[in-house]
Amino acid sequence: MAKTLLRSGNLDDFQAVGGGGQAVFESALQIREALRLRKQQSIVDCLAIPQVNDGGDRVDWYAPLEGAVSSWKAADEEARLRALRYLENTLASVTSLSKKSLQSPKTAQQLFGSLLAKAFQFPGENFLFLVDGKPVITFWGFVNLNENAREDVLDCLRESLRPEPMPAPVEEPVSEPEPEPVPVMVFEQADAPLVTPPPVVRMTVDDVYGAEPVPTVAQEALPPAEPTLVIRKPKRRLPLWALPVAAVLVAAVAAPLLWPKTAPSAEPVVAPPAPAPVAIAPKPVQSAPAMEMTLPLHQADVVAVSAKEPEQKPADEAVVIAAIPKEAMVMDALQVKTGSTRFLNGTWRVMLDVKDPITGKAPSLRYQIQNNKGTARVVHGDNIVCRTDIFSGLHSNGELLIKTRGNARCTDGSRYPMPEITCKAGTNDVAECSARYDAKTVVPLTFKKAGA
Repeated sequence: MAKTLLRSGNLDDFQAVGGGGQAVFESALQIREALRLRKQQSIVDCLAIPQVNDGGDRVDWYAPLEGAVSSWKAADEEARLRALRYLENTLASVTSLSKKSLQSPKTAQQLFGSLLAKAFQFPGENFLFLVDGKPVITFWGFVNLNENAREDVLDCLRESLRPEPMPAPVEEPVSEPEPEPVPVMVFEQADAPLVTPPPVVRMTVDDVYGAEPVPTVAQEALPPAEPTLVIRKPKRRLPLWALPVAAVLVAAVAAPLLWPKTAPSAEPVVAPPAPAPVAIAPKPVQSAPAMEMTLPLHQADVVAVSAKEPEQKPADEAVVIAAIPKEAMVMDALQVKTGSTRFLNGTWRVMLDVKDPITGKAPSLRYQIQNNKGTARVVHGDNIVCRTDIFSGLHSNGELLIKTRGNARCTDGSRYPMPEITCKAGTNDVAECSARYDAKTVVPLTFKKAGA
């Protein structure tokens, strides 16, 4: 029965991962078969079956099981939790098997363990499906472009299971209670006095002495009185005998004011004569005694100053001049300074420090570059030829960078991973280069002119 198609996609849209100088996808079918022979069917059922098209640039992924298919996002939370626990247990078995294979003395087993350690890498949650309730991974052995392999492979699945944070409740402003009105005290008949004062008895001097007016102070002689605030208190009733006494006191105070004022004397005041000045002779100033020199004096001694010996410079170290290897790539300092890569034009043999798992020899790489563009040709295994386009450039710090446009397409329909190459000028400007396959796989390499 035909398998169910889960997902399709272009290989150039993703970045392959691997180990030991080989990509996981190049040996995807061999890895599934090796796991089946080791009776690890639970691991095999988690890996979808890849099938590359005739052009070698597109791959279809099929379910290894029969059953209803659901995407990870479409499944309910309970189904996703069960699938995540299943994958965690399966990944623990994969890690144990990978470590055991890496400790084997056989090279093939070591390569299998290295590839198995990266096999469960996949781009994201959209590439996981549930087939009959079991998780199946498509595009395993790949990550998104410009991304590295995740330390925790299942971290992207746990992110989708974390509940979204609840928005913080908005507290409504609590209105303060209005203050109670202060009771107002109201007095009935507020204009009426609370206590009725006794009547004021007004008496004049006429009532006491009759019609005869008592001499008083003229009003024009007195300055106008300033208005004053008078607080009247309830008066007591005075006895009749106190009135004559008061009249006498008023007359005694007013009488001196009516007397004529004495005119000032017209005679001038004679000032007393000023005292005669007395001459005061200054005291004679005594001359100070002459100061004598009491400093001790002696003849100066001449001290001979020895000439300072010049510091001896350390002997110059011997300069070692290393010979430039034959046909090596030399990054001309003047060209690097001006941003030119003319030194890279030509055909180069690239020697990597890796071994082919089938032949046990290093793959043969040839780079042909002209004006920062060219092609790369790889021969590996049983004379399988792979090709891809390359381009190069210089960073501002003088570092040379050579990249490829995806993995190389091979004559057998497979794809071969190509590294990112960086070079910098070393001794005598000879290029020191390294090839990076992923964040943890860096291999030294050497450029030599073709024909050397």
